Amino acid sequence: MSEYDFWLLDLDGTIVDVEPRYRREAFAAVGDRLGREFSDAAVERLWHGLGGPRSDELSTMGIDPARFWPALYEVEDPQARAEATYIHDDAAALLDALEGEVPVGVVTHCAPFLANEVVDQLDLRSRFDAFVCCSDDLGWKPDPAPVAHTMNELGVDTSQAGVLAGDGSSDVGAAWNAGLDAIHVERHGHDRRGQCVLADHRVERFDELEAVLG
Repeated sequence: MSEYDFWLLDLDGTIVDVEPRYRREAFAAVGDRLGREFSDAAVERLWHGLGGPRSDELSTMGIDPARFWPALYEVEDPQARAEATYIHDDAAALLDALEGEVPVGVVTHCAPFLANEVVDQLDLRSRFDAFVCCSDDLGWKPDPAPVAHTMNELGVDTSQAGVLAGDGSSDVGAAWNAGLDAIHVERHGHDRRGQCVLADHRVERFDELEAVLG
């Protein structure tokens, strides 16, 4: 792990994930507001971004993203989501390995009212030296702006060796656009995703990194 001077991490799908029951219930409530139903397959594709950018996927499904996202935020309860969220064991081990060794930051698409509750309930706040939620003002991955903002919060820059690890192609794009290495952790398999995501390092679990980084 010492190959890098600092680490940036995505949150949802990378460090933590949400129980399937919560996802299904949230999408059922959204469906009631939009007057349509979501299949289990559609829920998984949209929640995990398996079909690519979620707003593009919504448009392909005939759903206006400008209606979908406000509806989802209306039905999501921070406490319920935090209670349904768990830490991936390999991500917990990675954080243990990095703690006290290098600066660690999170840059996530998760809305602040949800992300803050999750990290506090799971007692993750102290594990990060910077915690940044993307926004319309700050930008969204693969835009490098939120990554640069997180690096600024950490007090690091591209003269140092840095890496961003995430479970989506937008994380890889954000890393490369910001001049960092990218690690893609494929938690769903290429078949389910429907494509192979390129990155500097590709693993299925973070505990493979020791062998990959050598």
